[in-house]
Amino acid sequence: MKQMDISTINGLNPSPIMPVLFVGHGSPMNAIEENEFTTTWRNLGETLPRPQAILCVSAHWETRGTHLTAMPEPKTIHDFGGFPRELFEVQYPAPGDPQLASDVRQNIKNTQVGLDRSEWGFDHGAWTVVKHLYPQADVPMIEMSIDHFQKPEYHYELARELAFLRSRGVLVVGSGNIVHNLREVNWHDENAAYDWAQETNEKVKQAIIDNNHKDLIDFKNQGAAFQRAISTAEHYIPLLYALGLQTKSDTISFFNDKIIMGSLSMMGVLISPERS
Repeated sequence: MKQMDISTINGLNPSPIMPVLFVGHGSPMNAIEENEFTTTWRNLGETLPRPQAILCVSAHWETRGTHLTAMPEPKTIHDFGGFPRELFEVQYPAPGDPQLASDVRQNIKNTQVGLDRSEWGFDHGAWTVVKHLYPQADVPMIEMSIDHFQKPEYHYELARELAFLRSRGVLVVGSGNIVHNLREVNWHDENAAYDWAQETNEKVKQAIIDNNHKDLIDFKNQGAAFQRAISTAEHYIPLLYALGLQTKSDTISFFNDKIIMGSLSMMGVLISPERS
């Protein structure tokens, strides 16, 4: 098969290398609350290079196989319960980008990728964060699902095949939470932080600083604290998509580096190209 000419992808213009984000998204209420986390997201949206499009990998779209949203007008999905009506009334009407989804699928060589033209949309892992980054909902966005049945290595290697997007003005956003154990949430203390949650958060942070992707991919074998902090993988996997796009010349910074409610990490990671 002839290699695709990525200079023509969806009419996206070649651009300086884009940054990559991993965002700890926390509660859906962050969509409508003003707090330290949403303020940081808003500031990021104002300081990052403006993307031509966004590709989001959200913890809240798990599938068999890997899929991309490919509808022109994705719906806003309120995939949660027990929250105020105000939250269910929020819409994020950013356009989709069916052509970009198709082009991304063609450029991925090591796995088959499906195009979802009608079923999904923007789940709360995507829109509750991007709503603050780009409140005008004027940047086209597609989502990539997480294949629940694949090993961590699969997701990291798949991310590496998306590297071309960084030079075509596409901001890749992974949205999850590094520490995410809802069964042990402390509902009575917003500022609680269990020792095992702090330990995992700090070890992940140090491994990112050390460029130790091997241990981060092999997170299931990093000890008891990791096993407790990452009780299920879906909120951690989006971090691997961000790391898979990192290059040796990138710089790393962290934001919202805080444990809340005992067992949730809000830490985000900004992977930035080296400034010339």
